[in-house]
Amino acid sequence: MSSRETPQLQLGWDIGGAHVKACLLQDGSVRDIAQWPCPLWQGMQHLDTALALARSRWADAWDQGVAHAATMTGELADLFAGRQEGVVRIAGQLAQSLGPSLVLFDAGFAWHAPDEAGPHWRGIASANWCATARVLASRVGDALLVDIGSTTTDLVPLRGGRVAAEGKSDADRLATGELVYQGVVRTPLCALGPRVRWHERMLNVMNELFATTADVYRLTGELAADHDQAATADGRGKDEEATRQRLARMLGCDAADGSPCDWLALARWWKDAQLREIQWNLARVGERAGLPADAPVVGAGSGTFLAAQLAARTGRPFLRYADVVLPVPAADASLASWADVCAPAVSVALLASGRG
Repeated sequence: MSSRETPQLQLGWDIGGAHVKACLLQDGSVRDIAQWPCPLWQGMQHLDTALALARSRWADAWDQGVAHAATMTGELADLFAGRQEGVVRIAGQLAQSLGPSLVLFDAGFAWHAPDEAGPHWRGIASANWCATARVLASRVGDALLVDIGSTTTDLVPLRGGRVAAEGKSDADRLATGELVYQGVVRTPLCALGPRVRWHERMLNVMNELFATTADVYRLTGELAADHDQAATADGRGKDEEATRQRLARMLGCDAADGSPCDWLALARWWKDAQLREIQWNLARVGERAGLPADAPVVGAGSGTFLAAQLAARTGRPFLRYADVVLPVPAADASLASWADVCAPAVSVALLASGRG
């Protein structure tokens, strides 16, 4: 193959505290997208494992030579003494594994080499939402990005083709409502509210990691099994019986204390509590950005299904990230679904390849 015919390969990475996401572009088109569990708080060896799985999946990409671009949120893991240490250590480990082509995305719309991570750590830290928003902004004009992942929700206003977020750091974004620390897999159910309705009365819930939102959306049938990669709260199975038992513990009960319909009703109650919280923050963000009432919601993340429901609740049109951004064939529903889940990885790949 001549140099002119050699495929142009670009890998985009999103290094989170619980998952590693990656997107492989070939000649500017999406070839593959994947996600691997990476419980980074348990040690950097989990990042090595995820990177090794990626290399095994795309061995020919490494053989041919591939450019790498990364964003991250994993620096928040309590494995690190602070966020700067986290950014530097993750950057160093990525550089060692991925090679000299690696660049790191900065929310100030810049790129840095791994050895520049120390002085530029504030711009690199938790910038994945900004990569997704920047890619969408030029394509949709006015919109609200609603990226509901396994752990967090990003609510980003897009105004006139630009990213109109007020906050840049996690702390500022928590203050503005642009970051809601809830997701559809790993969020402890006690975070959704102090009380629930059970058998026509209100009960205080147990403030323990007995169950997570994945248990809710497993029972409602809305969480795709492929996206449900985190361990359960009790280390037991993900079947309906084990899931009901985890919900029951939140109330000081056992699964036998209710029928399957009872536990499904409880799951729906928790789902509604989560929707209310995200919707309240979405209204704050949209109002401050001055977005018109018909500006669409663009949904992304493993909770794209919730983003669609939020759009319906607020009377806004709904678009999927994959449909807006990628030339993915309609027949390839799986690839489109993974594009939604791994939107920051797709976005950083597109930006690095000049197609953002």
